[in-house]
Formats: sequence, C-alpha cells, structure tokens
Amino acid sequence: MIKSETPVSFFRFEDLRIYAKALDYITWLHNVANSFPSHEQPTLAHPFLKVAQSIALYLAEGSARNKPQFIYYLKMAKSSVRECVVYTEIALRLGIMSEDEKEHSVTQMMELTKMIGSLVTSLQRAMPNIKEEEEYDDMQLPPDLD
Repeated sequence: MIKSETPVSFFRFEDLRIYAKALDYITWLHNVANSFPSHEQPTLAHPFLKVAQSIALYLAEGSARNKPQFIYYLKMAKSSVRECVVYTEIALRLGIMSEDEKEHSVTQMMELTKMIGSLVTSLQRAMPNIKEEEEYDDMQLPPDLD
C-alpha cells in the first residue's frame, strides 16, 4: 500500500498556518479598504494595506534565516500587527470602518499576535540545543575533551 504524503512547499513559510492567516487578513482588508473614500486611499488605505502585507513578508523573509534571525523577523511582524490595530482604530474614529469591521480586524490581530508569540516561544525553546550543536560544528573540541 502506498502512503500518500502531505506535499511540503518549496518555501517553508508557505506551510505555516500563521502565513495563511496573514494572507486571509490581507485579502479581507483589501476588500474593506477599497470602500474607503478616495481622499483616504493614499493616506489611510494604502499604508494600512502595506503594513498588513508586511506581516506576511516578515514571515517569509524570516523563515529563510537562522532561528535567532527568524525570531527577530517574527517580532517585526508582531510590530506590524500593532500598527494594523492603530490603523483600525483611526479608520473607526474617522467613520470609515464599521464597528463590526473593527471587531473583525482586532480579533484577527489578536489571533496573529498569539500565533506569533507561540512560534517565538517554540523557537526560543529549541535554540539552546541548536546553539550547542552549531558551536561545536566548526570548532575544535574544548580543551578538556581533547
């Protein structure tokens, strides 16, 4: 009997649930931002979309790095999430976004923040073991082990 394997993407970040969640948010926001008044497009809609896209972009960029660098990019993605919260509040206060849209946006940002935090914690737990291996890969044995 042949086992069917789940296909793994060439790019690691494409397999991350958090990446799919970020893309879902970008798609949702694109639809919402298109309804913003034309005079708010360059000053609110475009920067809001750009920062939302940066969440996914930081995930993609960081996934190609070593663990400490990936953690750095994840923290940058978390900063972008916070910026989206601010843009959401601005849009609500200007009467451009409805209360329901605001709730949806904030809920999505809370979920992304939790997912990023969990991934950072997971990577940080794995780092001490990785660091030991990396330290001795390219070095001679410590003097007491010669």
